[in-house]
Amino acid sequence: MRTRPSRAVSILVTSVIATGLLIPAVAAQPSGEEAASRPEVAGPAAVDYSDIPAEPPVQPPPPAARELFGADCATSIEGSLVTAHCHNAYPETDLVSLHVECDRWWDLDGDGAAVAVGPAGRAELTGRCWKEVRAAWVSHRRA
Repeated sequence: MRTRPSRAVSILVTSVIATGLLIPAVAAQPSGEEAASRPEVAGPAAVDYSDIPAEPPVQPPPPAARELFGADCATSIEGSLVTAHCHNAYPETDLVSLHVECDRWWDLDGDGAAVAVGPAGRAELTGRCWKEVRAAWVSHRRA
């Protein structure tokens, strides 16, 4: 059978909780001198519509767009051989490098030498591992 707390205990607990909540509020109220030195709170502010400009302010021009750069490269992995075909459609030369990460811990990862791909130029990059390839990607650098 469950025991029920008496009504007197419930009233006592409730009054203790209410007192605990009221004490910080009473302590935060200013005393007589502090209350007199505080400015009065004003009502809602009135808006003067003549102060609002008819047109929005002039926005600064957006920064110039960066020139497009970077060859498009398609990478394919067949067994332990990686091939990347790159085509540069932009007017600036791109230095591309093939990076190959091998799956086995004892197999050395490869970072290929940078190859310059001129405007409208193409390049084929190859790399390999002894066993499986985990990942391969091409990095780009301005010439």
